[in-house]
Amino acid sequence: MTLDKIRNIGISAHIDSGKTTLSERILYYTGRIHKIEEVKGGGDGATMDHMDLEKERGITITSAATSVQWLDNKINLIDTPGHVDFTVEVERSLRVLDGAILVLCAVGGVQAQSLTVDRQMKRYNVPRLAFINKMDRTGADARKVVAQMRTKLGADAVLMQIPIGAGETFEAVIDLVEMKTAYFDGIKGETVRYEEIPADMLDEAKAARQEMLEGLAMYNDQMMELLLSEEEVPAELIHEVTKNACQNQGFTPVYVGSAFKNKGVQLLLNAVSRFLPSPLDREIKAKDYEDQSKPYPLSSDPNAPFVGMAFKIVEDPYGQLTYMRIYQGTIQKGEMYINQRTQRKERFSRIVRMHSDKREEIDSASAGDIIAVMGVDCASGDTYAAAPKMCSLENMFIPEAVIKMAIMPKERSSGDKLGKALQRFRKEDPTFQVSTDEETGETIMAGMGELHLEIYVERIRREYNIEVEVGAPKVSYREMPTQPVEFNYKHKKQTGGSGQYAHIVGTLEPLPEDHPETFEFEESIVSGRIPKQYVPAVEKGMRSMIGQGTLAKYPVVHLKCHLKDGSYHDVDSSEMAFQICAKDTFREYFPKTKPVILEPVMRVEIEAPEQFQGGIVGDITSRRGIIESTDMQADGTTIIICEVPLSETFGYATDLRSMSQGQGTFSMELKGYRRTPGNIQEQVIADRREEKK
Repeated sequence: MTLDKIRNIGISAHIDSGKTTLSERILYYTGRIHKIEEVKGGGDGATMDHMDLEKERGITITSAATSVQWLDNKINLIDTPGHVDFTVEVERSLRVLDGAILVLCAVGGVQAQSLTVDRQMKRYNVPRLAFINKMDRTGADARKVVAQMRTKLGADAVLMQIPIGAGETFEAVIDLVEMKTAYFDGIKGETVRYEEIPADMLDEAKAARQEMLEGLAMYNDQMMELLLSEEEVPAELIHEVTKNACQNQGFTPVYVGSAFKNKGVQLLLNAVSRFLPSPLDREIKAKDYEDQSKPYPLSSDPNAPFVGMAFKIVEDPYGQLTYMRIYQGTIQKGEMYINQRTQRKERFSRIVRMHSDKREEIDSASAGDIIAVMGVDCASGDTYAAAPKMCSLENMFIPEAVIKMAIMPKERSSGDKLGKALQRFRKEDPTFQVSTDEETGETIMAGMGELHLEIYVERIRREYNIEVEVGAPKVSYREMPTQPVEFNYKHKKQTGGSGQYAHIVGTLEPLPEDHPETFEFEESIVSGRIPKQYVPAVEKGMRSMIGQGTLAKYPVVHLKCHLKDGSYHDVDSSEMAFQICAKDTFREYFPKTKPVILEPVMRVEIEAPEQFQGGIVGDITSRRGIIESTDMQADGTTIIICEVPLSETFGYATDLRSMSQGQGTFSMELKGYRRTPGNIQEQVIADRREEKK
């Protein structure tokens, strides 16, 4: 298999847009499976949702990888979850993929999680195709979805096909490049039949083709000239321009269909083979091991020294399974390779190719491949290479946890087993954190949302047979200074032996709320008033204190410490003395910055029948929510987008069900942090004091 024939792609989308149904159809049409299973509605559940929990709930929890053949291309495919709680699965998949399919619902259009996925694709510069799924649903409107992609995602999205009919009348798609109609015959739509465009659709198809060509002409002068002189544009040129624009300039070709009704999937696969990049087309970002500011050149050459990235870790009964993307070189079974973070040599004793949860043993794998290695001990994001101290690949972005919960075993004898389970999940999922509350001694787990932690509690019960009790969810608040304060603090201690002396002068001041750093340290000391070796000790002392503010012991954000002056003693000054001095300064002066408490605010998208809109909006307002927009859909549903403080969303799933007779659904993601109102702040501080008693 030559490298230009490999495609590493992911399927990402908002919840319930049909990602897993689409990947099931892809497996069927490529001959990987011979019976289609549905995500919901009995049977064995979709192939890519292999966990019992996924089958029961009809949602994807972990990303699953497989490889398929289409035409003469090999496609490594990863199906990712839609819920924001499992966003790290999307994050790490997109980090190692070369291309992606953004699935959008023909009725829902661009939804809350579509925005997040779009942001993740842009973060890693992943070229993508868009697939407007569910064209068979009442109220389906492909053009409306494309318009939303342009306004909400800022994407240069252009339809490459138009549907014939929509909702119940959806029957075929018109290919605007070849100007033919594709019908999908057979029980499972496996036979694609091309016919002439129906006479009543011809004018619409010609107008849509003209629109497509004008969109593409912005990326190519030759096409622009052909259009201006009103000459025919050959299909080869359209393909070439689409490929270049999609891979290099952020152009998004849009396809339509219905995965559930088996329409449009094969044409999407053709587009994946034709337009999405192979490993050869992608630049690999790596840094030199010795000098991190220098890029390290890598190429997708199977004969060069091996470099790969461990992007996902799964513990299973046979040991640790490490998913790896090979960027350069070839790995052989039984050879030793070096973890660039720990500089430890490890033997790759077994290499497997994954198909969901099934595995196939292989002896070697080369650049561009996505495989899994058994039994190596590493962390998610580690770089492996053939030689020590070579390079490190660009790491992935890990979002911060927003919700905490105490967990304890019902029987004390299960304590060790629970510790093992939490340790395993922490290793597998970088957004899942475990800590011990120093004062209460409780084990605290933190994650991306209620569902995230609920799934882990359920997995602990099932996979480890431990009965656990969980505390009420707690919000991760933050403390932020609101006004600058000047400090002048002297630390003097004289006991037997050498004393301690340190003196620092400067300001503590708030940083802008959109500042990327939570803490910034600046020094402008002149003429050696404090020797240079003591300055890092002041910063270290300050940094050690920002984990717990003075207001309610929450982490401090948006704080800047500016060290301007001070004094020292030739004998009694030391790094330790300056560190203690900085800590005491923080304790004394931080309360004078008039700190306030910030709370996490979620962007919530609610979908429910329109007759329940009044009650839902009223309920959101009572939860201190702010309504951003309400949008009526053609099928009688309303979409409400609002911002609600996280502390007011606990148990919302149940409340929404009861308000909407079980028909309402919602999704949410972290929007940012906002100041809490005075009365709420007092309540938070009082509750925190109660906890600490």
